Amino acid sequence: MIYNAKYECMSREDMRALQSERLKRTVKVCYEKSPFYKKKFDELGITPDDIKSIDDIAKLPFTTKHDLRDEYPFGLQVVPQDQVVRIHASSGTTGKPVVDTYTKNDIEMWAEGVARVMSAGGVKAGDIVQNSYGYGLFTGGLGAHDGAAKLGAVQLPTSAGKTEKQIMLMQDFGTTVLCCTPSYGMRLA
Repeated sequence: MIYNAKYECMSREDMRALQSERLKRTVKVCYEKSPFYKKKFDELGITPDDIKSIDDIAKLPFTTKHDLRDEYPFGLQVVPQDQVVRIHASSGTTGKPVVDTYTKNDIEMWAEGVARVMSAGGVKAGDIVQNSYGYGLFTGGLGAHDGAAKLGAVQLPTSAGKTEKQIMLMQDFGTTVLCCTPSYGMRLA
C-alpha cells in the first residue's frame, strides 16, 4: 500500500520543509519566466523573497479558468519549447481548451503521483489494469497508463467506448483493476 516510503512516511516537519522548498522554487520560476505571473505578483506587491514557507501560499494570487483560457495555448509555459515532451488539453467545450505542457520531469512526477494513488488503492505489480479513460488530449488516460507501468502492472489500454468489447476483454483477460470515469464504470456494471 506504500509505494514511496521516503515521501509517504516522512514526518510532518519534513513534509512542511519539502513543501516550503518546492513552493519557493515554483514561485521564483513563475516570477522570473512567466510575464503573466510576474504581472499578477507585482499587482499584489509580492516577490519571490516574500515566500518563506508553505504558510505563505495564502499570499499568492488565484489562477482562474478564465486566466488559463486567456493564455491559450502556451502563455503560462515557463520552459523552452524544446523541453516539452507532451501536450494535454481540456475538451474546450465551453471555450478555448486549457492547455498543459509537460517536460520529461513532469511526466515522471505525474506517473509517480498516479502510482502512489494506485498503490494506496491496492494496485500492485501483476495486476491487469484496464484503462478505459480516453487516450486523447485528456491527461487521465496517459497518466493512468504511466502510473500503472511504474507499478509494474499489466496495462490494458482499451480507452473509452465500445462497451461490449470492454466487457469481453475484462472477462477474457481477467482484468483486476478498472480505471475510468465513475459514470462509465456504472455503465459497464
